[in-house]
Amino acid sequence: MTTQDPQDQAPTKLTEVPPRIAPVVILVEPQLAENIGMTARAMANFGLSELRLVNPKNGWPKKGVREAASGATHVLDRATIHASVAEAIGDLHYVLATTARERGQMKRVLAPEDAMGEVVARQGQRVAVMFGRERVGLTNEEVSLADAIITFPVSPDFPSLNLAQAVLLVGYAWRQASGRAVLPFSGELLAPPATREALMSLFGSLEAALDGARFYPPEKRDIIARNMRDMLHRMGLTEQDVRTFRGALRALTRKGS
Repeated sequence: MTTQDPQDQAPTKLTEVPPRIAPVVILVEPQLAENIGMTARAMANFGLSELRLVNPKNGWPKKGVREAASGATHVLDRATIHASVAEAIGDLHYVLATTARERGQMKRVLAPEDAMGEVVARQGQRVAVMFGRERVGLTNEEVSLADAIITFPVSPDFPSLNLAQAVLLVGYAWRQASGRAVLPFSGELLAPPATREALMSLFGSLEAALDGARFYPPEKRDIIARNMRDMLHRMGLTEQDVRTFRGALRALTRKGS
């Protein structure tokens, strides 16, 4: 048994999902470096890290693959190369094959969401999703090695998917099914709601400024003022909103004077 120098190992990312939880991605005879690199990027986007390449065309590594990965080089550095599909799936318990066309095989056909739901239910098992060649996909023989088929509900007017796009859709579906699809930010208010005192002070400043500008018709002043207060209430102003409004009013009244 040989040991590996820790300095030779690819750095582990703290947010990465343990490889025995996430599905393996298998690319069968991929041809273009750009597609492999973009696949690595799509995998990293959704927490997938284990990539297996079956007989990549024109050898490995490929020129330009790291640039296409846009920083997801940890996926490429850990990628393993296999001579055949049978070799690539030998240690797995459950395999899904992606295809855009009907194969005449008695296999269940699943949408990505349903397929990834099954993957999540099989935690503790080694699971993989197989993707075929850029031009012709998987052969019927290769599909026959899978337990079920994944296909995508694309428009029949334009059903063609790029290899990395297909991986991206599966990765997104897995992240949703596994409960990891947490938005990176919420858009919630960072400032607390304005107090009644702050709002009343704003109303007073606004109405005084409008009085000074002779905005109100005398017979309708009270009605218009109430309507404007209602409008500002509906806006749900924060403390920062009130400060901004008051600053704008001060600037306008100074300019007017």
